[in-house]
Amino acid sequence: MHPKKEQTYVMVKPDGVQRGLVGEIISRVERTGLKIVGLKMMVASRENLTKHYGKSDEWYESKGQGIVNNLTNAGLPVQKTAYEYGKGIVDALINYMASGPVVAMVIEGNQSVAIVKKLVGGTEPTTSDVGTIRGDLTLDSYQIANLDSRAVRNLIHCSDQVDEAKREIELWMTPNDIQDYRTVHEAMLYDVNLDGKSE
Repeated sequence: MHPKKEQTYVMVKPDGVQRGLVGEIISRVERTGLKIVGLKMMVASRENLTKHYGKSDEWYESKGQGIVNNLTNAGLPVQKTAYEYGKGIVDALINYMASGPVVAMVIEGNQSVAIVKKLVGGTEPTTSDVGTIRGDLTLDSYQIANLDSRAVRNLIHCSDQVDEAKREIELWMTPNDIQDYRTVHEAMLYDVNLDGKSE
């Protein structure tokens, strides 16, 4: 596959939909020159969310151990096993993602995975760079999410790697959901000789 056909998966989370930021997020993606080839709104099923966010036992143990260490260092009681704390992270995320409509998108273009990750910013909004979607449009933090025993509300999900994007696209979209078309701006981005031919 030519690099200009690389695809990534993006999901505007329930807080992004509820706050009316879908248009802003789409606009930021499209301004880069990437194009939307799949787009739909849905309430995500818990079954698909479990597949989407499914983690290994090692992941649960590792993340949970971090929580145990933080509690211990803060002099707070440890009330669960590391595994249970780790599993709780994903359970809270699934509850949050199933709480309302989301907007699912497949984005296509050269290095789409890396470009979208750069646009979205870091996972925690308060430490995400200014100019990113999360850095500019929300103010949630791990600290308050942990205090409230909930997932961080950070507006948007995007794939981290090309292989992950492929898996997520197949999970959330059917082949009929994805369109193959050419935009006018692709001529400037991908037409090598500017002769009207798509290389």
